[in-house]
Amino acid sequence: MASRLSFRLPALTTSESLWNHAPPSFLAPALSFAHPSSQHSFSTTSSLSTTLKKVKKQDHRDTYALRQAKARKDANLSRQAVLKEQRAKEFGDPIRGIPTPFVESFDTVVPQTVALDADAVSLEALKTNPDKPPPSPAHALKEQFLDHGLRHEELDKAMEYSRWLTEPVAPTGMESADSTRENKGHQKWETRDAVAAEAVQRIVSLANSSSMHRTKKNIERIIETFGRHRTDLTLKPKPAAVVKGDSRVAEATLRAGPDTGSSEVQIGILTAKIRLLADRYEGGNRNDKINKRNLRLLLHRRQKLLKYMEKKERGSERWQNMIKTLGITPACWNGEIAVE
Repeated sequence: MASRLSFRLPALTTSESLWNHAPPSFLAPALSFAHPSSQHSFSTTSSLSTTLKKVKKQDHRDTYALRQAKARKDANLSRQAVLKEQRAKEFGDPIRGIPTPFVESFDTVVPQTVALDADAVSLEALKTNPDKPPPSPAHALKEQFLDHGLRHEELDKAMEYSRWLTEPVAPTGMESADSTRENKGHQKWETRDAVAAEAVQRIVSLANSSSMHRTKKNIERIIETFGRHRTDLTLKPKPAAVVKGDSRVAEATLRAGPDTGSSEVQIGILTAKIRLLADRYEGGNRNDKINKRNLRLLLHRRQKLLKYMEKKERGSERWQNMIKTLGITPACWNGEIAVE
């Protein structure tokens, strides 16, 4: 058996370093950059990439082309801003939509035709000058709607009857000699009648009524405006659907009374209630969690009715009349509705 050859490497002293020994020939290129005696500096970026970037910059330094690109970018951004604003305006507000005169009249039950009589005198004028008897102001203020379910014909008839009952009887015979006393009594009656007539006008005026009475009158207005017992006489029906097979059409059922349950009437009533709740919630009652939930429920209920009616009516005149009068926008039935 061959004898085992043993050899021992010389131990390195503290003063010696590995760099004192020559590295293998195949490691010479790699170690030439890391060797302390090397004259090359260390860099994380290769010289080739730096050269390419410089060449690329020089290729795009045409000032005219840069100005053209910047002008195109600015024109693009300005056009995008205009389109964004226009689309947001067309999409509308999911709660209020677009303000219309009919919707704004829910607050005071207007438009109301106000016709002031030139000879009519208010209650304040009577207090300052009680000697001059003014004419009765029963017809001084004409409102389109009155409170307590009254109509103008009923009010005028009642005022004429009360005036006839309270008018002093003309004296006959010996009593007619005292004309001064008779004139004073008649003037006093005219003054009392004028005060009573203006008091009645203030009582039946919706401007002095409660919110509940105004909401009730608004619902009556909506029924008379969007009810099909009215709109069927002026608006064209929706386009007829194509019926395959049997072409027989069921006979239309005669309407018995005003329409109170159609989709457009219910949407109008919900719009009036939504406006009332939104005004209260935005008026400072931000902590009213109950009415916030009620507002959200009404919005979602109206959204369902709008989706159903849009699909059912197929863009008929009834649909166009409703969204134009109530200011309904696509935001009211498309997308998510959130109350913040």
